[in-house]
Amino acid sequence: MNKVVSVPAVFRKTADTFAAGAKTLAQRYLVSTEVFRQEQEQIFSTQWLLAGHQSQIADAGDYFLVSIPPSSDCGRTKESLIITRDKSGAIHGFYNVCRHRGTRLKEDACGHASVIQCPYHAWTYGLDGRLIGAPHMDEVRGFEKADYSLRAVNLALWEGFIFINLDEDAMPLAEWFAPLNGKFSHWNMSILRPAKRIEYDVRANWKLMFENYSECYHCPGVHPMLAKVSPYDSAENDLSEGPFLGGFMKINKGAGLTMSGKACALPVGGIKREDGEEAEDDGLVFYYSIFPNMLLSLHPEYVMVHQLWPKSPERTLIVCDWFFHPAAFAHKDFKPEDAIEFWDMTNKQDWHVCELSQHGIASRAYEPGPYSSRESIPAAWDRYYLSMMD
Repeated sequence: MNKVVSVPAVFRKTADTFAAGAKTLAQRYLVSTEVFRQEQEQIFSTQWLLAGHQSQIADAGDYFLVSIPPSSDCGRTKESLIITRDKSGAIHGFYNVCRHRGTRLKEDACGHASVIQCPYHAWTYGLDGRLIGAPHMDEVRGFEKADYSLRAVNLALWEGFIFINLDEDAMPLAEWFAPLNGKFSHWNMSILRPAKRIEYDVRANWKLMFENYSECYHCPGVHPMLAKVSPYDSAENDLSEGPFLGGFMKINKGAGLTMSGKACALPVGGIKREDGEEAEDDGLVFYYSIFPNMLLSLHPEYVMVHQLWPKSPERTLIVCDWFFHPAAFAHKDFKPEDAIEFWDMTNKQDWHVCELSQHGIASRAYEPGPYSSRESIPAAWDRYYLSMMD
């Protein structure tokens, strides 16, 4: 079903930077409450965070909530945001806080509403955040509705994905993602439709999941099914420094990353040779981490995305979504569960070894260990993380 592809210029391998003698993170970065709070202040309160995909709010009035962080561990840094689409089709992000007495406006994780109304005193806001109703406030001298719109949060879209930033002076998202301009356009991610969401409550530090995702050194022992269809030693990296890291691996000819080992859907788009013609060599799967909370997996017939939300130094909420081309849903050979089951199994294998790592790292016997030659991307991720914590 899927045509195999070769690697265009934007995916050509670059030299990995790997320092001899580099070692994994010190214990405090993975167990300390103080470090966790510092991360929330210096990273999760200042960086562009993946919040969802525009398909989650397809119609005017659709909304969903985002919590940063999704627990009470960090006290004052906890924020609840409403992401909604207005009648003109524009997507907005607002703090989930009434301008009257500060009451939480929405409680349900997602839903549909023609307006946003406070459950306490019925102050009512339009989907664009404007205050449109405030009972008896017309009796208050000098009160103007225009002065009490919902407070907006920085929000922007990249390839159909919704990003938010709590920093009012943040670099524009388009500027932040400029190094990736055009790199992923062939996957048509903005039009893809979700088929499934699974949430995982993982008893491990969020950084361990990034490090695990960024190497396949562990694949032969941890992922035997994956290793059969995608050779672990076929990995090549084309982004090897900074906030965007990753590369690609081969998929055996005629195979797919599914339980059946075959393609499960129509192609999402695919990539072509530089001359525009379809290539005839091995298929590829691309894996990228986007700092600080997105893992992007690009397959020939689907896209899988993980959101990571730290809840404590030793606990992480991971939200995993599978996206397919809209036309695939009506096709007779569409079997999304074939891919979903495969990666649900693989995800759980990963989370288990991350939890084992967390247990060991908490031991008094733990000391940072050396990276192998196949762990240049985890090493680069750790370097970038440490630069954000200086």
